[in-house]
Amino acid sequence: MNEFTQEDWSLNIVEEPGVPYGDLKERTKQFALNIVKYVQSLPSNTVGYRIGDQLLKSGTSVGANTRASFRARSRKEYVAKLGIVIEEADESIFWLEILESSGIANLEETKKLKQEAEELTRIFVSIYRKYKV
Repeated sequence: MNEFTQEDWSLNIVEEPGVPYGDLKERTKQFALNIVKYVQSLPSNTVGYRIGDQLLKSGTSVGANTRASFRARSRKEYVAKLGIVIEEADESIFWLEILESSGIANLEETKKLKQEAEELTRIFVSIYRKYKV
């Protein structure tokens, strides 16, 4: 399959039970917005700034690279962008785990964001496997 259609950008192509479906572009944008709000709530100290900056970069990159994948000029470029999305979502999980374990952030919000990052990672891995050459 060398061509993709608009349907390929939708979660409907992922057959994973328990994953809420919707538009990937909107879902990853919402994830980025939630990360922004969450990072703003972190403590105003060195640790909060350092970890928050890393999380802000990786969390917003998920949406930015999802959007960039829509503009892929080839299947190879699409798959490469998906790989970046997966890496950034997984890195977001790492920073959320650090925040969860350190106890410096709202635990409930941290868990919600971590769950969403894990779901996004699973979704993008599934799509990546479908298109990987």
